[in-house]
Amino acid sequence: MRTWIIAVWLMATSAYALPSRDLPTQFDLRSVSGKNLVSSVKNQSGGTCWTHGTMASIEGNLMMTGAWDKAGETGEPNLAEYHLDWWNGFNQHFNADISPTSGQGLEVHEGGDYRVATAYLARGGAVRDIDGQSYSTAPKQTDSAFHFYYPRDVEWLTAGANLETIGDIKQAVMQYGVVGTALDWDDSYYNSSSNTFYQPPSSSDEPNHAVAIVGWDDAKKTDAPKPGAWLIKNSWGTDWGEDGFFWISYYDKTSGHHADMGAVSFHNVELLAYQQIYSHDYHGWRATKSSTQEVFNAFTATGNPKGNEVLTSVSFFTISDHVQYSVKVYTTFDGTNLQNEVSLKEGVADHRGFHTVDLDWPVTLQAGTKFYVYLNVSDGGQAYDHTSDVPVLLGGGTRTIVTSKASAGESYYKTTAGWVDLTKDDSTANFCIKGLSIFQ
Repeated sequence: MRTWIIAVWLMATSAYALPSRDLPTQFDLRSVSGKNLVSSVKNQSGGTCWTHGTMASIEGNLMMTGAWDKAGETGEPNLAEYHLDWWNGFNQHFNADISPTSGQGLEVHEGGDYRVATAYLARGGAVRDIDGQSYSTAPKQTDSAFHFYYPRDVEWLTAGANLETIGDIKQAVMQYGVVGTALDWDDSYYNSSSNTFYQPPSSSDEPNHAVAIVGWDDAKKTDAPKPGAWLIKNSWGTDWGEDGFFWISYYDKTSGHHADMGAVSFHNVELLAYQQIYSHDYHGWRATKSSTQEVFNAFTATGNPKGNEVLTSVSFFTISDHVQYSVKVYTTFDGTNLQNEVSLKEGVADHRGFHTVDLDWPVTLQAGTKFYVYLNVSDGGQAYDHTSDVPVLLGGGTRTIVTSKASAGESYYKTTAGWVDLTKDDSTANFCIKGLSIFQ
């Protein structure tokens, strides 16, 4: 068994996936071929569990791939949860889509979820603890000395109502590392004698706490009717549970099952390589235009005053699993047709989520020129940002309005009659397509 696990770990950064029947009955990222692939347990302040669940996943992926060490960092990966807390763009401290940029939205330290985190990360990534970790006062938003770590992919997974897709979550843990999850914490659901947690699916309570999956045991008994549980990293310090860890039943209402908070993998994390990220969707995926396949965003290049600017990559969301996508870059739109295709990328996104892909042919951009990034998806529709009501904490019933802005001429979708400006449907809406460029 141990030799088999070593082989799996060595293939962890590939596209390799095991059939569910071949997955081990037990797995623990804290001990994989003698290596610990889980960052240290933190002790959160305020309602920042969602930032800790996010960073636990990113840090775990950096440990699994070795990208942290390759970037010249020392020690274990340690990212700034409270920089995400302050600068996520959804809160009363800062929202770039309003003027003035403060005073509306979520309360700092008391709101957020994995979609909020993904919007922040898609703008440029997470910073190190030594760059911007401050709870009592806001750290700098950016600095030339900061190191940003960018997850190229964020995928939402579920175990399935009858655990028919639980293998997807297990494979993500083995292949990419720590996976974010959540639960509805209530003392009545926690068995302190066995350090296990189980909220019956019949409960009406919604998730209020985020944690992270670091392993599993198919035979682990909890208060659920059947055995099987996730090994969980919490953010309440090492004096809680078993050195900061506990178990959640496979049959828990939220963990592994909630569509947005059940299992979220932040992976393919790298030191940010891009100098410019073109975007109109500041708040990321807030809604879905489910019947739409073809969309594009129009951008104006800023250029590189000291050399060349080259568009190398594009990011976007897919709303379903196993989605075929086609990305194209054009240099002309005459109001009716996109023309002068200069690059292409086609592929399949296996899981619902955020994806960054590299273009087949990089595109040199001249300052002031327009370029158009087109996306066609086979299923699920297109993600867009707009003024929306956001859960105050995870999946809770209390919500607040977060304002987004848009302008005509930025986002378009295709109908049988031709291209339509998205702001004709919603004056605050933009599609979630970004162009990522480097300076040479």
